[in-house]
Amino acid sequence: MKKNLRGLDRRQVLTGTLASIATLGTASTWFKPALAQAYPSRAIRFICPWPAGGTADTTMRALCRVASAELGQPIAVENRSGAAGMIGAAAIATAQPDGYTIGQIPLSVTRFSQLGNFQHDPRTDFTFIARTAGQTFGIAVRADSPFKTIQEVVAAAKAKPDTVTYATSGVAGQTHIGMEEFSYAAKIKMSHVPFKGGADALQGVLGGHVQILADSSSWAPLVRDGRMRLLATWSERRLAGFPAVPTLKESGYNVVMQAPNGVGAPKGLDPAITTKLREVFRKAALSAEHTDTCNRLDMVVMYLDGPDYQMFVAQNYEEEKVIIKRLKLKDLIGKS
Repeated sequence: MKKNLRGLDRRQVLTGTLASIATLGTASTWFKPALAQAYPSRAIRFICPWPAGGTADTTMRALCRVASAELGQPIAVENRSGAAGMIGAAAIATAQPDGYTIGQIPLSVTRFSQLGNFQHDPRTDFTFIARTAGQTFGIAVRADSPFKTIQEVVAAAKAKPDTVTYATSGVAGQTHIGMEEFSYAAKIKMSHVPFKGGADALQGVLGGHVQILADSSSWAPLVRDGRMRLLATWSERRLAGFPAVPTLKESGYNVVMQAPNGVGAPKGLDPAITTKLREVFRKAALSAEHTDTCNRLDMVVMYLDGPDYQMFVAQNYEEEKVIIKRLKLKDLIGKS
């Protein structure tokens, strides 16, 4: 009798154990969605790889205000500037993939990762959420500059190579590459004067230390109040705010360059959380607040969903290989 009871006990234990395993298996299939439904349960940190007050920072804050309202939790913007945006980008790549650290991924990660300044592969080391808006670049001079048109700049540079000077926010940054592409297309040589940031480059030109500024729309208010003159922009079409200013392309130099901002997270983010963030930032990127902010800063909304954004980054990575080789950027980085 005791033997039978012990046998029955074993069968009961075995049956109970199998039932428990089955229950756990069923529960595990719901565990991740349950996590996503609970997300976010606290504030989210958003890393902006640029200084506070700049064009990228301003648009990212507008984006985060809308996203915060959608998620029902605060999104705290943290400025981690330096190294042409790579310090902030690295902080995103190395954060815990729990959805509580996200941020702006500068497109220049596709270049600096190949130059050795960024120790991550941008094609695989991020979870891409959305491409949002693009910086607008232009070539501007002081109002009292002898240069009235971009053609006059080209003529002066051809007459005396390397004597015309231009300021940018740093070696191998987007503005430096844009000016090198322009110089290549125009068959001229100019002298590059790199600064630590766009604000310093602007002051260098306003102070008369450098002749030309190549930057995002930091020049816009100064052009409007008559202190600077905008010679050309690098966009596909003329800017709505400056309809009289030609693009480089229509001026005869086949150069089009923009720097789309994007939102991402570390690789390995839970797919359900990724889906939620993609939808939230789609709404935020296309919202009236974000669009109005971009218009005010002469920027363009360039929304792409996460998977398309990832393909865009991979394509840009391949294009950067050609630019790096043609402009000998590795040599320039070594000399800087």
